[in-house]
Amino acid sequence: MIAESAVREPLVTGGKTVHDVTQDIAGRVEDKPAKSWLLAMAVSLATLAVGGYAVAMTVWEGIGMWGLNKTVGWAWDITNFVWWVGIGHAGTLISAILLLFRQRWRMSINRAAEAMTIFAVICAAMFPVLHMGRPWLGFYWALPLPNTFGSLWVNFNSPLLWDVFAISTYFSVSLVFWYIGLIPDFATIRDRATNKISAAIYGTLSFGWDGAAKTWSRYETVALILAGLATPLVLSVHTIVSFDFATSVIPGWHTTIFPPYFVAGAIFSGFAMVLTLLLITRKVYKLEDYITIQHIELMNIVIIITGSIVGIAYITEFFIAWYSGVEAEQYAFINRATGPYWWAYWSMMTCNVISPQLFWFKKIRTNLAATFIISIIVNIGMWFERFVIIVTSLHRDFLPSSWAMFYPTVYDMGVYLFTFGLFFTLFFAFAKFFPVINMAEVKSIIKATGEKK
Repeated sequence: MIAESAVREPLVTGGKTVHDVTQDIAGRVEDKPAKSWLLAMAVSLATLAVGGYAVAMTVWEGIGMWGLNKTVGWAWDITNFVWWVGIGHAGTLISAILLLFRQRWRMSINRAAEAMTIFAVICAAMFPVLHMGRPWLGFYWALPLPNTFGSLWVNFNSPLLWDVFAISTYFSVSLVFWYIGLIPDFATIRDRATNKISAAIYGTLSFGWDGAAKTWSRYETVALILAGLATPLVLSVHTIVSFDFATSVIPGWHTTIFPPYFVAGAIFSGFAMVLTLLLITRKVYKLEDYITIQHIELMNIVIIITGSIVGIAYITEFFIAWYSGVEAEQYAFINRATGPYWWAYWSMMTCNVISPQLFWFKKIRTNLAATFIISIIVNIGMWFERFVIIVTSLHRDFLPSSWAMFYPTVYDMGVYLFTFGLFFTLFFAFAKFFPVINMAEVKSIIKATGEKK
């Protein structure tokens, strides 16, 4: 006899039938926009417009509008780039790696997480493009294209170019993976459509899906192949982003711990953002029976693990700096903790190392309000981590005569604000016009558990 504590809680609660799944999820797409959605979209568009002014001024006047100087040549722009790329990691991890490991709890959360990945990578790509100063020439500078500028070719030895290939590949695979998963659900909405416009739009998006056994077989095969392709990308993309720093000789950057440390940090921040968005979506769309406390708890466990890895990495960095005997390296880490940016360092430590440890207590990791607050705190802490790595390493390097402080301008802040507006505008549009939960996969959970049809 199986012990009561060993019996797993159902992944879909409320005694839902297959019809209920279709009605609850497709119905959100078919209904008129709610007032709460219209208000949220209005705020996002207003943020996008305000930030758009900062972007326009940056393109028109140049990056001299930012707070950069000769010493600190990377600051908010690259901090935000690395932060957004990190947020994009959870989606593919939830979809690809958990699919390969046959983890069924991913099925209610994978679609929103995948969408978040797509939108976060779009936001991340903005910063290197703007940092070029002349983005209209960026294709020549970032891609190996034939051009009329003599022997101007990209530097294949530069990790900045590796970023271009890694992130564009990651974006492409993630986009295809996300879209393939949407096709059966588009077909469901197509078949339920009550007007010709909706039927035509979702009919086009569904690529003629007919639901035949052969179609499902091909769908599952493609999903597994894409999961196999995406899995190494989860590890490689942030590894290559870390090479932007680790291959330099700047004290605080020149370290071999960066690749695994950056990957763990990316998953850490990505899961935190998934929780932030899903808790809001769960409440607004009344999806408590599909995104259950068990889903929240399992994601919080991942946050405990990755947060602990990040904490160990922080300690290891200090130990290696001391053990190296390199004076400049030792000073870089002492400066982080006690120098003029000490507040950023201790904010990072508090948010990333201390706050996730609260999830060891079951009452906290199953508490929705606590989870929501801590998920936001984690992402604030991960932003500070990238700021500490980049700015505190650059502002005091080998040469004291070149030491300088970085102070952000309103245009630094405005561009960052623009990406928030863009991200939430895209996410709210997705949540309204696309099924936010994978209906086909959730139905398979109900069938597998032998509940009512």
